[in-house]
Amino acid sequence: MRPLRISWVQSALSWLYAGWLKLALSTIRWQWQDQAPIEAIWDEGGGVIICFWHSRISLSPACWPLGRGQPPRAMVSLSPDGEFIAQAVHRLGIPAIRGSSSKKDARDKAKGGAEAFRDGMRWLRQGGALALTPDGPRGPAETMAEGAVMLARMSGAPVLLVGLATAPAVTLSTWDKGQLPIPFGRGAIVWGPPIRIGRDVDVAALATKWAAELSALTRRAEALL
Repeated sequence: MRPLRISWVQSALSWLYAGWLKLALSTIRWQWQDQAPIEAIWDEGGGVIICFWHSRISLSPACWPLGRGQPPRAMVSLSPDGEFIAQAVHRLGIPAIRGSSSKKDARDKAKGGAEAFRDGMRWLRQGGALALTPDGPRGPAETMAEGAVMLARMSGAPVLLVGLATAPAVTLSTWDKGQLPIPFGRGAIVWGPPIRIGRDVDVAALATKWAAELSALTRRAEALL
């Protein structure tokens, strides 16, 4: 049995992981780029969608200060690894909305995904911020699924793409080459301009376009370090 399938192991590791992130993210010297439009979104209020690549989950809490922006929730898969992530982000003050893209049964997968989509829509309509990793939970890395575009099209909420990087960092041997931040390092947060779309969009083409923009923002964040 994989360790992350054992509930007490998940709980213990999520506690350690959240504690490490609190230390690391609070001691990293962050620089922000193109933040002014994001400040306007915070002042405006209302639902908003935030997208960053799966490899930057560990860095993502730094881009959304609690109490300043809209209250955030994270879209997290129902996989065992997702349970670990959900517990960790909850300890950081970010509750999870759980959806599935990894169940073996196609009907369960569709049901879980539809339920998560509805919950995400409901949260956006309540004026919350919804954080997504559009290449998760299985990849391919930096390839965007269509869920973020569909949520934006149906909700009318603006989409914020954000590139995140830190140095030094531990690069994990996972499918996404996830980054684990090191305390007292340097970090960069680079925002793209808010994106608003209508209902008459080509979802697949827009997902491809956003993926390229999000990767470019991530490379810009890395270049700053």
